[in-house]
Amino acid sequence: MKQTIPTLLLSLLFSLPSQAKETKVEANQVMEVLLVSSKPYENPFMEVELDAVVSRPDGKQLRVPAFWAGGNEWKFRYASELTGTHSWKTECKDATNTGLHGISGIIEVVPSTSDNPLYKHGPLRVSENKHFFSHADGTPFFWLGDTWWKNLCMRMTWEGFQELAADRKAKGFNAVQIVCGPYPDEGFLEERMANEGGLPYESVKFEKVNPEYFNYTDRRIQHLVESGLAPVIVGSWGRGDCNSMQAIGLEGLKRHWRYLVARYGAYPIFWILAGEIPEETKWNQGPWAPLANHVRSLDPYHRMLTCHTGHGRRGAKDDTTVIDFDMVGGNHDQNVAVQPQTVAIVSSAYSKGPPMPVLVGETCYEGHMQQGFGDTQRRIFWQSILNGAAGHTYGAAGIWHASVEGDPGCASAAFGGKKVYDWTTWKEGMNYPGATELGMAKKLLEQYPWQRFEPHPEWTAPGCYAAGIPGEVRFIYHPRGKIYDWTGTVVKNLEPGVSYSAFYFDPATGRRFDQGLIRSDTGEFKTKEIPSPQDWVLVLKKADSK
Repeated sequence: MKQTIPTLLLSLLFSLPSQAKETKVEANQVMEVLLVSSKPYENPFMEVELDAVVSRPDGKQLRVPAFWAGGNEWKFRYASELTGTHSWKTECKDATNTGLHGISGIIEVVPSTSDNPLYKHGPLRVSENKHFFSHADGTPFFWLGDTWWKNLCMRMTWEGFQELAADRKAKGFNAVQIVCGPYPDEGFLEERMANEGGLPYESVKFEKVNPEYFNYTDRRIQHLVESGLAPVIVGSWGRGDCNSMQAIGLEGLKRHWRYLVARYGAYPIFWILAGEIPEETKWNQGPWAPLANHVRSLDPYHRMLTCHTGHGRRGAKDDTTVIDFDMVGGNHDQNVAVQPQTVAIVSSAYSKGPPMPVLVGETCYEGHMQQGFGDTQRRIFWQSILNGAAGHTYGAAGIWHASVEGDPGCASAAFGGKKVYDWTTWKEGMNYPGATELGMAKKLLEQYPWQRFEPHPEWTAPGCYAAGIPGEVRFIYHPRGKIYDWTGTVVKNLEPGVSYSAFYFDPATGRRFDQGLIRSDTGEFKTKEIPSPQDWVLVLKKADSK
């Protein structure tokens, strides 16, 4: 592969083992270190394995995988919340390569000056109580995700990607689920999945990578992070009609994941092993379990890993687990998505031990096949959150499949090219009201210690949902009833002698309707009526608390 003059100069400079490079980076931001091979390879992706062993100021060592960046160039990326001097030295399986093996350097990590929460508060982890997410410094992270499965392809232009990111940031989202690998509903390596740099690999077995594809992917992943949106990277898909494990094979997927970890592991991200794979993967069984363990062994940062499945963990006594949080599904049919049996998927997963964060990662998309609008999105959100979910992932028609006028992005030749879910474009889907309404819901919850909330179905009547902190705060979601039905909300098991100030929150507009004080010597209270026949959130806060 032809090199440019600047690259040749770098090769001469940094191929010497004695050459140490000193760099400085703010805490939690990514430093990229360039290395230049002293000799060419026919297929570097398959022939060379390179790591940087980093020694942190606290004495811990991390083995950080490097990636082939094209030509004779290799890179590794590093980030840390720990300030101080981090020294590194490379180890290459080809120890005769003086440009890659035995190179050393220093990275000086200095305090962050950023207002971006992903940098200011640090990478994301499971909280101390194991039921929600927090940043490295303990700041709670309420997950509000959006579904952008196919948004690395060219249909979603760079300008469009920036527009959508700005819209989601403004509405309160902080996570984006996006596939970096084979897409659902498509044949493997179809041209329709290409970005500005082409397709990610040259063969279905993932034996030769195309770095240019990932260079353009870098720009998008980095933009999400800079926007305060944590990327939730999905490695591939596993449903029967687009099963990556069958088509690519375990070894090919292992190569793919090493490349993903090397390029994106330093960023404040989440990992989804694959979409729609067997639930047994979560308890370390089945064909996908070895891949999950491989990802864990590769990732020096231990970014949180999950699987996209319909149901949660089995919870058997002797189960081991390969996930850090439990992502469950709902249903794409609006009528089923709000049924008790669907809500029970969340509550069941929440109750299993050992505890871990639970959230719905895919359910009824707004506008999907022209349904799922209005109070459906609000109800799905509130019934999940008040049953213990650590957050929620929304989705909208047009966006998840990167639909543009004339190309809906979901009419693959592999499936006859005829079955179109939606002709809605991503710009139309971006403006559906559900995204705004869920953003308002998140903002409301963040005004209270939501991270301490627990489900309390005994606090209200059947059909409503309740959670909160006994004696301090209660949230009750009152779903929409029949037309012309103003029936009030039932509040049960009130603590004797405790008064609550209460208001109804309109989840569609954000309006508040004061309800005065709620108190009952019998333990039960019923509001006279709801403000209008729709869904409502009744918020009660202990009257003398501040």
